[in-house]
Amino acid sequence: MQWLVIEPLLPVVHRRLGGRPRVHDRRLVVDTILYVLVSGCAWRMVPRDLVPWSVAYRWFREWTLDGSWRRVHDTLRDRVRAVDGRDPQPSAAVLDSQSVRSCEGGEAIGYDAGKRVRG
Repeated sequence: MQWLVIEPLLPVVHRRLGGRPRVHDRRLVVDTILYVLVSGCAWRMVPRDLVPWSVAYRWFREWTLDGSWRRVHDTLRDRVRAVDGRDPQPSAAVLDSQSVRSCEGGEAIGYDAGKRVRG
């Protein structure tokens, strides 16, 4: 079912005159890309029963640069959220306190002679 959602979002590839015919099925290319993204393995460590890593990476890069992969991600996210009964579009983001700058200054800084450090 996932392929039925993804397939129309990917651009149609037209064969160039004099070019070689496509060897790998687009569905298997997408399966390979999803394998790498979900498992976190390196591209070069893709199992042999999937398409070669160089083919999968080439299509992933092309679809990322032209915005196709973003459309696939957004569509799948919206569907998952709808199935869970949530609003398809996220309304807020979670920020880590480490990434938020404080607007207040610190207290007066002193010198700790025992540790030989300021603060």
